[in-house]
Amino acid sequence: METLLTVWDNLSFMWWWAGLLFPLPWIIQWLFGEAQNNQTKPIFMPFYQQLTQAASHTKRKAPARSTLLFIAWSTLIISVCRPVYYGEPISIPNEGRDLMVAVDLSGSMQTQDMVVNGNEVDRLVMVKTVLGDFIQRRVGDRIGLILFADTAYLQAPLTFDRTTVEQLLSETVIGLVGDSTAIGDAIGLAAKRFSDKPNVNKVLVLLTDGQNTAGNITPDQALSLAVDQNIKIYPIGVGADAMTVNSLFGQRQVNPSADLDEGLLTRLAKDTGGQYFRARDTQELEQIYRLLDRIEPVEDNQQTLRPQHALFYWSLTVTLAALALLALLTWATRQFNWKVEV
Repeated sequence: METLLTVWDNLSFMWWWAGLLFPLPWIIQWLFGEAQNNQTKPIFMPFYQQLTQAASHTKRKAPARSTLLFIAWSTLIISVCRPVYYGEPISIPNEGRDLMVAVDLSGSMQTQDMVVNGNEVDRLVMVKTVLGDFIQRRVGDRIGLILFADTAYLQAPLTFDRTTVEQLLSETVIGLVGDSTAIGDAIGLAAKRFSDKPNVNKVLVLLTDGQNTAGNITPDQALSLAVDQNIKIYPIGVGADAMTVNSLFGQRQVNPSADLDEGLLTRLAKDTGGQYFRARDTQELEQIYRLLDRIEPVEDNQQTLRPQHALFYWSLTVTLAALALLALLTWATRQFNWKVEV
């Protein structure tokens, strides 16, 4: 009972006054029904018995049709009233923190040197799995998502909607923007998105497994932009140090992260006041994100917002289903001449 009361308290109707239309069909029926009754005159019916049987057959079907019409009209009125469910209040800091996440989608991210839940997966799958949890923990922060390969583009602007950012991250695929690695473009794009927000803490988490091989600006140029705008960069080098591969001469050990430019990533972190991390497996990446939670904590929460969830499409779905069932019932009655009670 307490749960139902809580749900009811969080429910609101944006256009509640539309509920005044609910009795409209009965008003119309009453007005026109009275007019028809006043004009009724006795007439002779030579086929009285057959008509009586037909009327009885119709009455047996009327309750089903009336019920479907009642459900359709009621749920339509509910939809017009625009029901909205308000979620639990979310605290947001007075001094905002903007956290941009840049994920490498180059071809090397499909290297299967990671393990998730006992299964061998590629690096991108592992990043999605762990990064999704990290995003959900950033309550009160605005999160943005940048994807980069041959170039960089903004997948999600800075927003408090962490669920949408996580969904967009889960839908990413390797090769979406090429096979190279444009680290400079990713940093430059983040700096551009931060440029009009001078009074926030600016953090860029950069995940990559290679070195800069493409892009319109160099990492050094992008680093200058980041320093000018006080952006902290936390680079994360993704990839195992060793893996076993099959060759003509049998199995051998190789270093799948030989192309990782740790010197550049370390310099990016040092010059911006961030920290460089190395993620050789899932456990290390999880530890890195937990450390980032401590390094870049959420500010003291003093303001709240309540997310809104529109519910009209649920009631509208019921309306359409009731009308579809009514149409099917009418068609079946005429097609098969049903004489059973429905």
